[in-house]
Amino acid sequence: MDIPSTWLRPRAEIIYCAPTQETDDDAIGSSSKFPLGYLIAAHRTQNVVRSCSRWLQDQHYRPWRLHPLKLQPLTPVPSDLEISRAQVAKPVDQLATEIGLLPEELESYGRNKAKVRLSLLDRLHSQPDGKYVLVAGITPTPLGEGKSTVTVGLVQALSAHLKLNSFACLRQPSQGPTFGVKGGAAGGGYAQVIPMEEFNLHLTGDIHAITAANNLVAAAIDARILHEATQSDKALFKRLVPSVNGVRKFSPIQISRLRVSLNTAVPESLATATAGLSWVVDTNDRFLRKITIGQASTEKGQIRETGFDIAVASEIMAILALADSLEDMKNRLARMVVGTSHSGLPVTAEDLGVSGALAVLMKDAIKPTLMQTLEGTPVFVHAGPFANIAHGNSSVLADKLALKLVGRDGFVVTEAGFGADIGMEKFFNIKCRASGLRPNVVVLVATVRALKMHGGGPHVSAGSPLPREYIDENLSLVAGGCQSNLKKQIQIAQQFGVPVVVALNVFKTDTQAEIDLVCQIARECGAFDALPCNHWAQGGRGSVALAQAVKQAASKPSNFQFLYHSEMPIVEKIRTIAQRVYGADDIDLSLEAQTKIDYYNQQGYGSLPICMAKTHLSLSHMPDKKGAPTGFVLPIRDVRASVGAGFIYPLVGTMSTMPGLPTRPCFYDIDLDPATEEITGLF
Repeated sequence: MDIPSTWLRPRAEIIYCAPTQETDDDAIGSSSKFPLGYLIAAHRTQNVVRSCSRWLQDQHYRPWRLHPLKLQPLTPVPSDLEISRAQVAKPVDQLATEIGLLPEELESYGRNKAKVRLSLLDRLHSQPDGKYVLVAGITPTPLGEGKSTVTVGLVQALSAHLKLNSFACLRQPSQGPTFGVKGGAAGGGYAQVIPMEEFNLHLTGDIHAITAANNLVAAAIDARILHEATQSDKALFKRLVPSVNGVRKFSPIQISRLRVSLNTAVPESLATATAGLSWVVDTNDRFLRKITIGQASTEKGQIRETGFDIAVASEIMAILALADSLEDMKNRLARMVVGTSHSGLPVTAEDLGVSGALAVLMKDAIKPTLMQTLEGTPVFVHAGPFANIAHGNSSVLADKLALKLVGRDGFVVTEAGFGADIGMEKFFNIKCRASGLRPNVVVLVATVRALKMHGGGPHVSAGSPLPREYIDENLSLVAGGCQSNLKKQIQIAQQFGVPVVVALNVFKTDTQAEIDLVCQIARECGAFDALPCNHWAQGGRGSVALAQAVKQAASKPSNFQFLYHSEMPIVEKIRTIAQRVYGADDIDLSLEAQTKIDYYNQQGYGSLPICMAKTHLSLSHMPDKKGAPTGFVLPIRDVRASVGAGFIYPLVGTMSTMPGLPTRPCFYDIDLDPATEEITGLF
């Protein structure tokens, strides 16, 4: 039959419901069947609608059908590498299907890891977020207290044992510590990300992309300095705006940054009076901290001092971690201030004409990498470490993708670097401002070892045997550490209005009396709960009690609040952090720091949040001051800006952005079997 077009909406499907034409012989009595035919057609139509609705709903969110991997923990616990190699990981495409990812949203890098496309956020935009859990820690010993291990153990417990959708969001380790002194960063024991050798080495090349992008900017600065110093303005203009078929045209990036009328002949000079960007490399080498460049005769006397940072200290790493889309990352890269012009204006990456190229180098790095734990639960690995210089958290995008994938009743457990005074404070005041996300629970990691140190125990150093005080039971030292550092770190979290669950990462030398004492004092100090965790030796089963406590705490109302308003003056924001977080009496600004603050206010950067560059070994600026120091004044020797990343970072004391190798680096033990291609000695 003819259907008037006005009856139909665009893209409508027509289902013909009339009965088929019958012959005259069959017409007798057929009139009584017609209503039944229409009814059948109506039901079929209804079934089509319902089926299509279910299909559309599946495209928005697919319930998880996760199949955990079985663990068979051994005693004594083997090395991390042996444990990782003994477990057969699921193919990453199988894991992706189990957690509701579509095939077109996955870019596989071999069998065990894959990039996840950001289009997932568009598909799941209406899906409610899951619960947001932050793992931080007390002030650590130089050995580390196991935040990554707790993070992995907790999600293994949530997913494999409590059957709740959960995601771990971890930072990608730098190769500097991997080959230097610390070793791997994939967790440990039976709570780790696998394959751990792939996790710790290269992964999907994000840090290499950051290195390439950072060094492209450094090369652009050097080239600009050379050409501006050795050419006249007229010659420089002819080369910057070449004549094509007799017509000179500005490129799009030149037009976007043009600060003078297009009728004038020469764009404003971008001569770089000071270059504020270091080269980077992902290897520890103290001899690169300060170098001299431009000594070849071809550089025409343009000799100057510069230096290298470790790659993860690059501002581009911070930009990657805080961007919430490809467009946002591109804009942040363009805003990076890389120097100051002769006229005193900030010079940006876009001024140098390099921001588009940076976005091209970083276009794949912005996608989080999907991996799995030993028990087959999903992990996003993205962005990098260095919480004492940058903000030291995993990426905003990894957290946002994970929160959509787990759904309303799921959990995303993300990790902050170092102690709660550094990584957690920056997570709240910087990352939460950038993302708009609000945490439900803080898991505060403590160890008996670190508490004994804060209670007055002897010095702890990497590579040296632990003194007897850390091996034998000592309730007095434990109590002292709980009443000082642990109590202070709980109070810091409570200032942000978030409930705290203390996770005591149990070592084999800890006694039951020490464990019970820590949990008792933690609750007395205001923790929602405090539980011992044995995930290192038992996997997720050893953290079930912690998972249950986190689930219970997440169901309570959260009263999250920032520590300071963004419009507060820079000096007052620094003072607020120093007094309310570190316990300082006041701050002491150097003349250089005050001059920089005045300049940043003049340039309109005063509303940016603060990222304190401070030692992670003490609540104060003095690494040897353990516990909860008081009665000190925090010295601010300099203040710098990461405008692209979006924060101001004051320097407290002397901070090195390029570690050095120890006398006996970790690479002494790392080797490869050419026949089997197996790696040995990694951790």
